[in-house]
Amino acid sequence: MNVVLWVIQAILALLCLSGGAYKAFKFAELANQMRALPHGGWRTLGVLELVCGILLIIPGAASWMSVLTVLAAVVLTLECLALSGLYARYSVKVTAANPLVWSVAMAVMAAFVAYGRYALSPMA
Repeated sequence: MNVVLWVIQAILALLCLSGGAYKAFKFAELANQMRALPHGGWRTLGVLELVCGILLIIPGAASWMSVLTVLAAVVLTLECLALSGLYARYSVKVTAANPLVWSVAMAVMAAFVAYGRYALSPMA
């Protein structure tokens, strides 16, 4: 189970880092597409995703304060669920390019990592 969790953590961290960088540095495009959040809101969510993406890997790899991995996964779950609601409001069709699909997938993966690292296979 530990290997499965590490693989999912790595995939989730890559998704968070890429999505967070896009939200943090291309926030003007997002703010023009969806006017639900101002520029600062998208930038804040991007920085939050970047930090959580880093915290999914570093504490476990360094065997230091592994509770931060669980906390990052919980924060990502909540953030992705909130973004899913926002995307659902603005989405018309469900395709692979729709951010709603990716947001829901990330929420499920983050919830699995949070539960797995807390209950199934905690890092020592």
